[in-house]
Amino acid sequence: MYIDFHTHGKLAKKLPFSTVYTDWLFSEAKNAGLDALCLTEHFNTLQFEDLYRYVLASGDRQGDAIILKNGLKVFPGMETDIAEGGHILSVGPAEAILELNARLKPHMEKERFLPFSRLMDLFDEYPVIVGGGHPFREGGHIPQLPENELRRLHFLDLNGKDVAYDCEGTREKTENLAKQLGIPVVAGSDTHQAVQYGCIKNEFAKDCSDIKTLYVEMLQGNYEIHILPEAAFHVRTAGLLKRSLKEIYALGGDYVSVLVSGE
Repeated sequence: MYIDFHTHGKLAKKLPFSTVYTDWLFSEAKNAGLDALCLTEHFNTLQFEDLYRYVLASGDRQGDAIILKNGLKVFPGMETDIAEGGHILSVGPAEAILELNARLKPHMEKERFLPFSRLMDLFDEYPVIVGGGHPFREGGHIPQLPENELRRLHFLDLNGKDVAYDCEGTREKTENLAKQLGIPVVAGSDTHQAVQYGCIKNEFAKDCSDIKTLYVEMLQGNYEIHILPEAAFHVRTAGLLKRSLKEIYALGGDYVSVLVSGE
């Protein structure tokens, strides 16, 4: 099972949700060779609930996952900012993710982000696995948090964007911190655009549909991380695409129709 642990279903947080764009993303994820992905949308994105309700209505439940019509398996998730600076990923049943998002509504502005320890207390109430997203990205402070608090994480994110610009350094720092904490490292592309799918992915020996099984396989190390040699090209191209599509929207154009009109 090829799975990406860090993906998004929208082009940008402040843009409206588009079913056509999200369908395009999921179609391209399957075309890129992925069997599954964790949809870790930003917790304070516009129309968060609309996105997840649409995904739920677009496929069939199998364990904690939603199986779309093209066979892609989607694990619901969320990416949450913390007051100290940094992003925390959570993955679990759709109901848990939606309820968590609702409870986080008072904390969606920068000056009201929860500190790491309080966010983890909240996550502890739900059947989710929690990871440190791109822990060494500039502006974040996850590695500086107290070690006893960091040990509450279930995994660290080896992030495609960061790997593309410094593969050896990012991988070494992430794996060393994970070893120190005694937790696994899994890969996520961090894509908002289809071009970035597949730049980094995990190959699990077992096909999983529930979070508990997926986590056991992670702990047992029954997977491999694959990084495309041309990952940097994919990430740079995706960044250019995102900026271009956002500019089309800012100028009053329909970026979705521009993107999919050639299909």
